[in-house]
Amino acid sequence: MTRARREGAGGEDDLDRALRAAQDGDEESFRVLYRDVQPRLIRFAGALVGADAEDVTSEAWLQIARDLPAFRGDIDGFRGWTATITRHRALDHLRRRSRRPAADAPAEELLTLAAPADTEELALDGIATEDALRLIAGLPRDQAEAVLLRVVVGLDAKSAGKVLGKRPGAVRTAAHRGLRRLSERLAGSAGAASGTVPAPQAGSLPAAGSDKSGGTGAEGVR
Repeated sequence: MTRARREGAGGEDDLDRALRAAQDGDEESFRVLYRDVQPRLIRFAGALVGADAEDVTSEAWLQIARDLPAFRGDIDGFRGWTATITRHRALDHLRRRSRRPAADAPAEELLTLAAPADTEELALDGIATEDALRLIAGLPRDQAEAVLLRVVVGLDAKSAGKVLGKRPGAVRTAAHRGLRRLSERLAGSAGAASGTVPAPQAGSLPAAGSDKSGGTGAEGVR
């Protein structure tokens, strides 16, 4: 359970109400949703497109604002839906960039963006946020996206699976492998600094399979 979850259901209920009000056209409620979701999306997009993350999320929010009245779901579903849109816009951006000469590799660019404090709760204790995100960006893509969606965006495996077009079990597996690889790299770095290489400790990783059920609202996003 993330720190945001531990703060209680009240905040989530407030966001559910803001979501419904925003769908009815309330601008202040839309700003509340933006403040909750945008930091997650900018980090997720940053792991895919690097320094172009702001451009990608701007495109995503145009679609989010346009399609919001037709969205069906709660705040968790909304986060999954917006992550799906952001991922699609990021992949479109990468396709366009691949046609340009001297295109940059996104994984090499990342990442000076701030991240929530609960990132450190998931196998990344004791290192700076940008270093943690850089390590995640160095994972195989399926593992990096799974870890980002589970840890940074805060989705459960079912919602993350909707974003990625994968089964929840495949997302859990990819996230677990990614977190284990990060733990091993961190242990190796600590060992190199001290002149020893400690073996990774069993049970040092978080359980990536703890989920909630429910719809994600991500269906039908193009």
